[in-house]
Amino acid sequence: MTVRPIRIFGDPVLRTEADPVTSFDAELRALIDDLEDTVREPGRAGVAAPQIGVSLRAFSYNVDDTIGHMINPVLTDFEGEQDDDEGCLSIPGLYFPTKRAMSVTATGFDRYGEPLVIHGTGFLARALQHETDHLNGTLYIDTLTGDVRRQALREIRRVRPAPGPS
Repeated sequence: MTVRPIRIFGDPVLRTEADPVTSFDAELRALIDDLEDTVREPGRAGVAAPQIGVSLRAFSYNVDDTIGHMINPVLTDFEGEQDDDEGCLSIPGLYFPTKRAMSVTATGFDRYGEPLVIHGTGFLARALQHETDHLNGTLYIDTLTGDVRRQALREIRRVRPAPGPS
């Protein structure tokens, strides 16, 4: 069992679009094992490969006692809206109301390159959208608007001030 450390806001890998997976080999399967081991830690709903320092389009999720993964996801069929607090392992301790679709369909591949389709509603839909955003170099705070965005940016600066002159 390998639980990998989570990269924190400010790490450039979190702001870089991840590369598509092109080889479904033993190395990829080991990465998926690590992602699934890492998401098993209490309080975790999802972990994207960039969050453990790997710039590949893969993530794991842990929702309603179901652990799974997806490689090269494409999201479609966005329906409805939910606006609940959302957080991120890469921005620890901060949660803000974040609008997401209430349901979504994710298509991609499993660790063996077999087609995979996940229809998510509610919290699973939120997790699929959040983790896919990570693969695009987007953090949930980037989706915030107005006063909520200003509050989030103030809080991030408060808990992680910009480096000053040395």
